[in-house]
Amino acid sequence: METAKKHFFIDISVMLGRSMRHITRSMDTIITVTITPIAMMLLFVYVFGGAIQTGTDNYVNYLLPGILLMAIASGIAYTAFRLFTDVQKGIFQRFHTMPISRSALLWGHVLTSLVSNAISVAVIILVALIMGFRSSAGVLPWLAVAGILALFTLALTWVAAIAGLSAKTVDGASAFSYPLIFLPFISSAFVPTESMPTVVRVFAENQPVTSIVESIRALLAGEPLHHDIWIALAWCVGIMLVAYVFAMRVYKKKI
Repeated sequence: METAKKHFFIDISVMLGRSMRHITRSMDTIITVTITPIAMMLLFVYVFGGAIQTGTDNYVNYLLPGILLMAIASGIAYTAFRLFTDVQKGIFQRFHTMPISRSALLWGHVLTSLVSNAISVAVIILVALIMGFRSSAGVLPWLAVAGILALFTLALTWVAAIAGLSAKTVDGASAFSYPLIFLPFISSAFVPTESMPTVVRVFAENQPVTSIVESIRALLAGEPLHHDIWIALAWCVGIMLVAYVFAMRVYKKKI
């Protein structure tokens, strides 16, 4: 059993290295993922920020959590694209003729998404610091933020895996991410939900992005955490588990 586990993790590390080499040879994927959220952040802070009432003097502090989620939602589209490409080229079948774990290739793509999105998030936070973002949070709150973002990334990545494995065209593999990218706009990411019409406010306050944004915002501001953190974790873990089950079913059926 221990030998099987050892080989499983070795296989995953090999597949992770393979996927990461594809990214390092084509850095435009990470650049593309970061440019749009950064442009949105610049637009909202320097153009719209003065007209938006959020109850804070530093709008970039208010805005950053939503921008980070938007970047992750954009980044996971490339996971679906890479999976779709591997399926179409028969890469999965070729690797499965070798003595490696059958799920290692899929896990390699998932972990690559986690690493590449972490790089994008770090770049966006660096730009936000240049724009005036400041946080009074200590090490533990920052680790908590990193944990929430990692869970959010994993949850959406498994959703991307379903799309990448089941899509019929390359456009279909990545099109699912468009609603996810715009979901932060109907949340508390850019403006307080109190300013929204009743129907929109009800949706905004009960969708996953709002609770995640509010939790990250409170952690970065060093404020007490309320029930939002538990709702955020429930959303992330719930989506991740459900998407994982369906992704594995599609994977086994496909391969």
